[in-house]
Amino acid sequence: MLAGQLATVPASLAESSATVAGAATAPAALGTAPATAAISSTRDILLELGKRQISLRENGQVLHTWPVAIGDPNTPTPTGRFQVKNKVINPIYQSTKSGKVVQKIGPQAPLGDRWIGFKHSGPNQFGIHGTPDAWAWTVTSRAAVSNGCVRMLTPHVRKLFELVDVGTPVIVQR
Repeated sequence: MLAGQLATVPASLAESSATVAGAATAPAALGTAPATAAISSTRDILLELGKRQISLRENGQVLHTWPVAIGDPNTPTPTGRFQVKNKVINPIYQSTKSGKVVQKIGPQAPLGDRWIGFKHSGPNQFGIHGTPDAWAWTVTSRAAVSNGCVRMLTPHVRKLFELVDVGTPVIVQR
C-alpha cells in the first residue's frame, strides 16, 4: 500500500467491515474464522524486517518462508506482537487523500486479491496483501517502499491466507 491509499470491501462481498492499512480503510473478512477465533493457535506469522521475509511457523518450526516488500523509512512497518484482525478476499483500494475509489478487484488490483490485517492505528490498519504484477519487482527485490503494509506475491499471499485464521499471532521484528 502506498501513502494516501485506502482499501475497502463492497458491502455485497463483506460479512463485516473493518478499517484498513497505512492510511487505508475497510476490508472485511470473507469466509474466514470469526473474530473470536482462539488465540492459542500453534501457528504464527514471523515477519523479519531486516531479512525482508515472512514465515509461517507451527510450534516454532518454519513451514513456509517468502520474500516481502515492507514500509519505507518514512512510513515503516510497525514492530511488535499483533494478531490477524481480519482477512479479506478482493479488497478495494481508495485514496485517503483524494477519496478516489479504484473499483478494480482481483490479483492486478492495487492490493491484490488477498488482505490479512494485523494492526489498527486510529482509523487505519496495517496488513499483509497481494501485489499486482506491475509492482512484483518491489517484492522480488525486497524493497522498502510501502506505506507500512507488507506486500507479497499473489501465490504466496494466497497460500498464507489459506493457512492462517483470525487470531493467529503476528510477530514483526527488526
